[in-house]
Amino acid sequence: MIYRSFIISSFIAVNALILFGISQTLSFLNTGADRSMMLHIGVKNKQAYMPTVEWKDTINPARPIEKQTMFNIQKDYVNSWYVRNVGYTTYDSLGIFDFYTESARKHLVDGIHFNKTNDLKIVSTTLDHHLALDFYSADGQLVVFEDQNVRAYTQTFKKDSLQFETITTASYKIAMLLEDGFWRVRHIVKQPNSHITDTVKQKKTSYVKGNQIFVNNQPYQIKGINYYPQETPWDMFGEEFDISTIRKDFEIIKNAGLNTIRIFVPYDDFGKEFVQEVKLTKLQEVMDEAESNQLKVVLTLFDFYGNYAVDDWTFTHRHAEQIVSSIKEHPALLVWDIKNEPNLDFENRTKETVLAWLKEMIYQIRALDDEHPITIGWSSIESADILSDEVDIVSFHYYKDLAEFSESFKSLSSLDKPLVLQEFGLSSNKGLWSPFGNNEKDQAAYHEAFLKIIQENKLHYLSWTLYDFNNIPSAVVGRLPWRKNAQKHFGFIDAEGNKKDAFQFISY
Repeated sequence: MIYRSFIISSFIAVNALILFGISQTLSFLNTGADRSMMLHIGVKNKQAYMPTVEWKDTINPARPIEKQTMFNIQKDYVNSWYVRNVGYTTYDSLGIFDFYTESARKHLVDGIHFNKTNDLKIVSTTLDHHLALDFYSADGQLVVFEDQNVRAYTQTFKKDSLQFETITTASYKIAMLLEDGFWRVRHIVKQPNSHITDTVKQKKTSYVKGNQIFVNNQPYQIKGINYYPQETPWDMFGEEFDISTIRKDFEIIKNAGLNTIRIFVPYDDFGKEFVQEVKLTKLQEVMDEAESNQLKVVLTLFDFYGNYAVDDWTFTHRHAEQIVSSIKEHPALLVWDIKNEPNLDFENRTKETVLAWLKEMIYQIRALDDEHPITIGWSSIESADILSDEVDIVSFHYYKDLAEFSESFKSLSSLDKPLVLQEFGLSSNKGLWSPFGNNEKDQAAYHEAFLKIIQENKLHYLSWTLYDFNNIPSAVVGRLPWRKNAQKHFGFIDAEGNKKDAFQFISY
């Protein structure tokens, strides 16, 4: 009986396994392959690359091209550049099989193999594409088009050491085939560049000539302050946004004899590459209130951003594009400030990577708005001359000993650019966490002395900051209580709303 039971049980188990295997095989054969699963880098699930793309010509006499077809061609073509760049960076050619035909991908795979063998790594991204349709077949299976004046940034590494970086402009003729419902690159041939005619605007609302700033053709001296509302520091456009509070603060600033404010656009909070309309509306309201109080605005575009990686560039370009396009016509706008204290990221992100991102961002913003000057808010006077040839205004922050300022400032005196002391101040934080710190009288004496230096050197200035704050986010200065406490007391007005001794020296 035991023997018979074993035989019967084994028979049932074997047949059950066979039936299960057959059912799984049939299920697999009856299910279409999910391309997003095949393409491991996930460009199907999440747009991982967002260069500027425009169709300059879509006329095709043989057969009109449908809008959906144009969208599909554009999407798969842009993704073909992305997987190619990823392949050269990671030596992984899997994504290339999704976006290139068999004959086209052979050259790419060979190139990736060559780079891997020779320990070369190419980090690259394209920044804009201008497409012009040449031919679309009657059967809808073949498309030929040009991609004119493609701007690309490339870093070349040898054994993880950066050898050189380049920005190139090239044009291409592309043939794509429709295979398995997806457009794949069949040929891509480099062409002579097309000429781009830039439209030169004569009228500028604010501009730089030599070492002077002009607004409406009149010399303009920046006398200003960095601004956050007292109750929402570093979260000005958040859930507690209150335009009536901002209106009252701008009146205080105007009545104190100042003419400029500096405000900040937090990259993540605004939605990164997909800027939220509600945030743009709040920013417009702030700009309107500044204009109502005859205040000009220095607008910092990238606060709390620290990636700079080449594969992140197109996302930051879309962020800047939406902010700049929305604000560039506003009469209160004075200067675009690209990034707050980017030199603090040199160690973690490498100086070369940060500077490359800054230079390209300057180019992008000038392409969107050539009427307003551009600056970068360096954290120290020693870094102020970095990219001085690229920017219109040289801006720097100073929180060191006041007695050392004049000597340090001499290094900038030869620059024929407007010089802006973009942040400076002293915390009146003497107390439990800083028994040897400065009190309010020390703070007042500091600002009185600094204003004399500012006047002597005809410096543009923006002090830090209007208010003392009750709460400082840990993301700003960390969690250490003595650092937080110091940051709370830089204001000219204390936490109870009383003007401190330094307020009389907020302006000269």
